[in-house]
Amino acid sequence: MSKENVGIVIVSHSSDVARGTADMVRQMVGDEVPLAWCGGDPDGGLGTSVETILGAIDQAWSQAGVAILVDLGGAETNSEMAIEMQPEERRSRIAICNAPIVEGAVMAATEASGGASLDIVRQTAEELSPG
Repeated sequence: MSKENVGIVIVSHSSDVARGTADMVRQMVGDEVPLAWCGGDPDGGLGTSVETILGAIDQAWSQAGVAILVDLGGAETNSEMAIEMQPEERRSRIAICNAPIVEGAVMAATEASGGASLDIVRQTAEELSPG
């Protein structure tokens, strides 16, 4: 039986961006990585919500951890709030990657599909960030 891979969560203010990024990840790595996405507000506009991020974390949950890719500050803030609401034993297994959302998600998923640890998945995604 194969080792459980790190899950990936994509959080965008736009549901189209989140869905499109998830589609790219799936095309690159198939079903090797637990994957979830969320974006937009309940009315179909731009935004993010802690509740949908919590659901996405649950959907992509892996004992190896979950890497979250975000697009803008509000997505990061809401993701941080969602992490704080997790049971204590889960919190240390969830990391927000400071990386471009599309490129970071693809690179993180590629690493995760090979069985890399959460730290390696995050580091690989963050290597894409300037400075």
